[in-house]
Amino acid sequence: MTQRPVIPGFHPDPSICRVDDTYYLVTSSFEYAPGVPIFRSTDLRSWEQIGNVLDRPSQLDVSSAGPSGGIFAPTLRHHDGRFWLITTNWSDEGGQLIVWADDPAGPWSEPVRIPSAIGIDPDLAWDDDGTCLMSYAGFGPKGGEGIVQSAIDPLTGEVLTERRWLWSGTGGKFPEGPHLYRIGEEWYLLVAEGGTEKGHAVTIARGPSPQGPFEGNPANPILTHRSTDLPVQSTGHSDLVQRPDGSWALVYHGVRTRGSSPEWHVLGRETFADDVVWEDGWPVLAGHVEPSTAPDAAVREELTGTVLPPTWVAASRFPSEVVDPADDGWCVTAAGAQPVFVGRRQEHLFARVRARLDVTGTGGLSVRIDPRHALDLEVVAGTVRAVWAVGDVRHELGRAELGGPAELEVRMLPTEGHEFSTARGPDRVVAGLVRDGDFTELGQVDGRYLSTEVAGGMTGRMVGICCTSGSVLVRSFAYEGADDPAVVGGGPAGPRPWAA
Repeated sequence: MTQRPVIPGFHPDPSICRVDDTYYLVTSSFEYAPGVPIFRSTDLRSWEQIGNVLDRPSQLDVSSAGPSGGIFAPTLRHHDGRFWLITTNWSDEGGQLIVWADDPAGPWSEPVRIPSAIGIDPDLAWDDDGTCLMSYAGFGPKGGEGIVQSAIDPLTGEVLTERRWLWSGTGGKFPEGPHLYRIGEEWYLLVAEGGTEKGHAVTIARGPSPQGPFEGNPANPILTHRSTDLPVQSTGHSDLVQRPDGSWALVYHGVRTRGSSPEWHVLGRETFADDVVWEDGWPVLAGHVEPSTAPDAAVREELTGTVLPPTWVAASRFPSEVVDPADDGWCVTAAGAQPVFVGRRQEHLFARVRARLDVTGTGGLSVRIDPRHALDLEVVAGTVRAVWAVGDVRHELGRAELGGPAELEVRMLPTEGHEFSTARGPDRVVAGLVRDGDFTELGQVDGRYLSTEVAGGMTGRMVGICCTSGSVLVRSFAYEGADDPAVVGGGPAGPRPWAA
């Protein structure tokens, strides 16, 4: 790999701002809660998640959000000493959502809503006279309208002006993800277009005022990897930031595709960054910003105690609704007829996950894109089954009796087969049982069946605990990942000791 994400895993639609020497960045979260993870960095290379903006049910309702519903692209800004965030909850019909905070780590305010602004990907900018401008990808009676704008009161959500059309990009489909900036004497409008698939691109226009008229950059698009053999594809949805020394950078999302043609990505859209220089008044990309960790550095998360870290989320609900502390860990309880999933993102090309569970009812360890595209180690009545879900089909790959202390383990390992074989997928997902340090495989699937290209949607792989009835007591849970397969047992030397 010649380019690696600065925030790996399912972290799409990045938006960034800087305050003094510190950068803050948010990404989309879709059906998962808490929503809108927020990160902090001082160098654009090393990022720490400091919380989630929408961290309580009074701010966020994703109960009716199916896969890839819920929270779409947010925008994060700092204005007059206060942090502002605007986003769209596409699952509750409340329209655009605005919250603010004095400290980006929280607490964030209760939201105000703008239901009359029908569209997605809202942006906030302030005119020279202090007027707050909301620009977004507008939806009209005949479909997309391009980028539109209204003045608003961000404290109340009141729309102060009629919607005004700004720009529709250069002709690519789905002009969206606008960000408006005052840079020097010009106003710049940055957008994504071409769809968030392989045709994705970033284009930019400028004009004399925040209402335009906007003239496109003759060199558009300023970023796209379409029709190239670059290992990162579907690049787009970007945001500009100026460093303290006056230089500039661009954050954007992309996917790391693998396997035979037409290739698959499994981690979702990840956040990347590039340096930017200005030529003739236009931004030009000038090289990648690489993460501080090496590809062979193992990243480990082992849950201890009874409090889940901010990296953990639940699908279509908050973890607090189904997770309770227990004497020896924490307990996930089923919620009615809908399966419960609580977990974290797979953030590396290769990974392994291990859990020690006591199941009363039906539940276990899961790696998934969504409920219909998953590989579950499902425990019921003392038996563990490797169950593969693809579409509406659930197929048992293998089973074993627990019969004493054991741990469940799922490994995401390199694919096998000839380089040009159609059987060569992005990776292999292997599920099994660990007793006395020995791993017994119960089944494996080609990773393409746990990819976005097969499942559809806009999220990425998650790993965690599933529960369909009764409860699951989680006594231990560990994640280990790296972009070098040897770290997680996928190299020629064979498996290495867990967390060695």
